[in-house]
Parts: sequence; structure tokens; C-alpha cells
Amino acid sequence: MEIRSSLVSAFDPVQWDAFSKEAETGHLLQSWGWGELKAPFGWLPIRVAVLEHGHIVAAAQVLCRHLPLDLVTLAYMPRGPMLSQPLSLRSPDSELIEAVLATCRRRRAVMLKLEPEWRDTEVARQWMSAWRLSASSWSVQPRRTVLVDLRLDEDDILAQMKPKTRYNIRLAERKGIVVAQGTADDLSDFYRLLRVTGERASFGVHTLDYYRRAWSLFRERDSVALFLARYSGRTLAAILVIAWGKTAYYMYGGSSDEERQRMPTYLLQWEAMRWAKARGCQLYDLWGIPDVDESKVGEDIQAAEASGVLSHGMGGLYRFKRGFGGQETRYIGACDAVLNPVLYPLMMALRTHRNQAQQAQ
Repeated sequence: MEIRSSLVSAFDPVQWDAFSKEAETGHLLQSWGWGELKAPFGWLPIRVAVLEHGHIVAAAQVLCRHLPLDLVTLAYMPRGPMLSQPLSLRSPDSELIEAVLATCRRRRAVMLKLEPEWRDTEVARQWMSAWRLSASSWSVQPRRTVLVDLRLDEDDILAQMKPKTRYNIRLAERKGIVVAQGTADDLSDFYRLLRVTGERASFGVHTLDYYRRAWSLFRERDSVALFLARYSGRTLAAILVIAWGKTAYYMYGGSSDEERQRMPTYLLQWEAMRWAKARGCQLYDLWGIPDVDESKVGEDIQAAEASGVLSHGMGGLYRFKRGFGGQETRYIGACDAVLNPVLYPLMMALRTHRNQAQQAQ
């Protein structure tokens, strides 16, 4: 058994990506391309793997970022580690985690934050406990999502959607919405819509260069598609979807404030699902809904928002994504490995203070 840890040279990107697609817990955010996407924006991708007879059997991509004054770093493992078998406390999983923690310590990391895409089960919690990982309220990726089963035929996929969603898909078609795949030349239009949506929904967006780089990196890997919903020559909505392994991920999307009554976003998602299914994907990940049990929300979304069950402004997002049916899935959530017991509490206190200040604005 061999363990490798490297910034670049120790691994073949093609072999790494193949494992990230095929592993039991592989994920797009653990792909080589994702690390390369983050590299120009302040994150250093570090890859660690356990190999047997030259084949990767367990691996993790850690993104490392220097904190102010460059004295220490923050280490982050999005949707990892990647394991070729179900969760185990034995080799090679144990060797991988030990190597990852040692690598983070060498990089002077205050903490390693992990957000595995593991279902919230007792086995997963035992794994966290064995490695002394503590649950964290500081999350980056959504803990709960909706997964649409693309193994069904198209009629059955439509049938498991809520009636209003099916109606809106057909309404968009009747009202003249046309969905087409875009090219790199359409990314400026996509970015314009993303910024409009960010202002409307109060969330931040990356720079245009970030989305251009994402497009380029995953276009090279024949894994990305940009879908545009148009009416009378105007682009009303756009989404960027990446297919990786058995799953297609709805990563980014934006829509105009114009012609919303034509329901372009519903037809857009449906055409993206059809594209993913044709590629052989088994799941379509709608990438995040509020972390609230469906039974607590009920059918009256407005009441759930008014009562505080759903945060203010999240009702529309919840209704839209849940309308596509699928399985509501909850993961184990963010967890931290504390590597600097002195600085870790200070870092968390500063982050809490910053969040409170932002909420007060």
C-alpha cells in the first residue's frame, strides 16, 4: 500500500478524475478540475491518495488558503473524502485520514473542515467520532438537497413532479419559451442574469472570469452544458450544469425580472434533466434546499415562512426545487478537525461576530 500527497506532480489527472467519478463517495467537488478552478482564486489544491498496485483506492482533495498575515492556513475538503467502499474505520480509509491530517499540519492549518456527501446515518456519525471530528454550524455546501431519479423514463419523471411544476413546464412551451444550449460566447449573458438574481435574492456571485474558467475546465472534460431560455430573441434565464459520474449537478443559475409569467426556469430545468439522462446520468442534483424536514414545511409554503419554519425569502426556492419531485436527501453536514486548539476558538468567534454584523446591516 502506497500513500502519496502532492500539489500536482504525483498524480495523473485522468486517473484522479476517473476515481472521483467511480468511487463509492466520489464527487464533482473532489475532481481535478474543481481544484484547478479554485487555484487562481486563493485556494491551493492538495491531493492525497492511498494506492494499491498503482490504483487509487481512497483519496481526498484539500483546498488550502492562507489567512491574514500568512502565518497559518485554513484547510477545506469539499464533499470528501472519496472512498471506493462503504465507510470503514479500517485500511485504507484510516491511512488516508491520517495522511490528510498530517499534510494539513505541515501546511500550518488551524483546522480542516470537511463536508462529506454522506447520508446522515449512525455509521457516518461513528466515523466522525472515531476521527475526533466535531459537528460544525459553519457550512459552505448545502446540507440538504433534492435528487431526481433519471433512471425512470421521461413520462415517469414528469409524473412524480408536483402538478403545478408539470403545468409550468408545459406553460413555458405554450408561451413561446425556447431552450437551447449556449457556448462560451453566451457566458456574459449568463453572468448578467446571475447578477440580477443575486441582487434579487441577496446572495453573492463570483467574477465573470470564475465562470469562464469553470466552463473551460469542464468543457475540456466534456462535462458541462449551459442552457439558455429565450423568448423573442431575449435570454430570460440560464443555468450551468455539470455531469460528473452518475450525477448531473445544477451548479449555477440566474433569471431576468422580465416575462417571469412565462415560467422559463421550469422548462430550463426539465431540458437539463433530459440532457443529463441522455448522457447516462442516474441522478439530477438540484443543489440545495433549506435544511428543514418536508413534514414541518407542509403544503402551505407561505405559512411556513411566516411561522419561521422556513427562513424569510426561502419559500420560493423551496417550492421551486421540491416541485420537481425526487428524493429529499440530508447529509451528515460540516465537521471540523481542530489542528490548532489555541487559534481555532478565536477563528470561530471572529466568524460569529462577522456574521452578526452582516445580519445587523
